[in-house]
Amino acid sequence: MADTDGLLDAHDFGTSGPAAGGFHVKGAHGQDWGLRNRLSRIFRPDTGRTVMLAFDHGYFVGPMAGLERLDTRIAPLTPDADAIMMTRGALRTSIPPATGAGIVLRASGGPSILRELSDEHIALDMEDALRLNAAAVAIQVFVGGEHESRSVANLAALVDAGQRHGVAVLGVTAVGKDMVRDARYFRLATRISAEMGAHIVKTYYVEDGFETVTASCPVPIIVAGGKKLPELDALTMAYRSIQEGAAGVDMGRNIFQSESPAGMLAAVRGVVHDGLKPEEAYEIFKEKAAGAAI
Repeated sequence: MADTDGLLDAHDFGTSGPAAGGFHVKGAHGQDWGLRNRLSRIFRPDTGRTVMLAFDHGYFVGPMAGLERLDTRIAPLTPDADAIMMTRGALRTSIPPATGAGIVLRASGGPSILRELSDEHIALDMEDALRLNAAAVAIQVFVGGEHESRSVANLAALVDAGQRHGVAVLGVTAVGKDMVRDARYFRLATRISAEMGAHIVKTYYVEDGFETVTASCPVPIIVAGGKKLPELDALTMAYRSIQEGAAGVDMGRNIFQSESPAGMLAAVRGVVHDGLKPEEAYEIFKEKAAGAAI
């Protein structure tokens, strides 16, 4: 076992240095062709970034505001997302098979919001993910949680299956109500996920030191939208995330709970792919919201 006494805090993150390899997805230049092809369904080759629409919340909270009807509220948005993240049940019942978005399937589950959320298990067989033409599968990793070891083992098992079949694995850093949300914690959680083999890591943005989180993670980091924010605030968070090294965003509530989900999705795309400032993107949102109201 490693000696943990006298460990020095990391400090030289090289945030201005280029990533290794020639592939447009960080850390994937040595992967097999099929896995890189699937990653290219998630990350646009021209920008190396993604706008992912997440609506997998129902797997532990049930129907929430904005997700009452996936077929009428969410399905119309999917053509404008680079990738969509949901459960296999939602995909089969509510998303048209002609969608061009990369499919990211929730692969962990177990407890509801009424129980200890870290008590999760793998809840998806990789063969079913292949039947559904998934580009990636997503699993929660509860670093610091009650069931931390099991969640890390779940990730490792899923990575083994993903490598066998060429399917990417998205590790989601799950933050419990008692866990601190700072750069030091997220450097730990994202690095563990990547070191265990995750091809993409989803985490939260923090205002102080986020560039060290992205620099110290050898695979792409995408930023969770988190709780519903005013539209300009959410666009500002997305902009800062990209400027500080994130490879995209995975937003749910900040899109489907917006007064204009389509307008917000278009605005986020402007920030992530076109480099728009938050205020510029907000004008796109306002124009589309006004047009929808006519």
